[in-house]
Amino acid sequence: MEFKKRNAAILAILVAFALAVPNAMADEEFEGSKAGDLEFTLGGAGANDQDFDVGGGAVEASLGYLLSDNLQFTLRQRASFADAGESTWNGSTRAAIDFLIPIGPVRPFVGANLGYVYGDTVDETFAAAPEVGVKWWVTQSAFVFGMAEYQFFFEDTDDADDAFEDGSFVYSVGIGIHF
Repeated sequence: MEFKKRNAAILAILVAFALAVPNAMADEEFEGSKAGDLEFTLGGAGANDQDFDVGGGAVEASLGYLLSDNLQFTLRQRASFADAGESTWNGSTRAAIDFLIPIGPVRPFVGANLGYVYGDTVDETFAAAPEVGVKWWVTQSAFVFGMAEYQFFFEDTDDADDAFEDGSFVYSVGIGIHF
């Protein structure tokens, strides 16, 4: 039950974050992203105890290409670090395909990703995830985003069906630009 409360709280924070972002383009016509555009995003997180003795953080970057005005292919790289007396590193590399839903400067999206996770504290294996999110454009070329995905891990396609039940939620927030 505690797990569901925490996930609901995180989702509520993501929704509040998206609603609280000021719309800097209120007086101008929003053009949006177009086929052929490149997109770069950057997000991060961190935590530590009150004495800074134990802590960790994560950073995620992505590079995307719009195949059409509404379909995007993206490569994502995530790295996380933790230090609780012993330093550990984990990472993941994933490819994603997302369908963007244009609603002015707000762009919800839905898609899926597939990749590989590796590191000191995880079993190196394949990962896949359905994902949803929203991009909120604050200028013609910059946006903030929030995303949630349900990652599940498997060694081969025979394991994928059973692994879905043992997945985990991953949340991301960050900034992005189109060029």
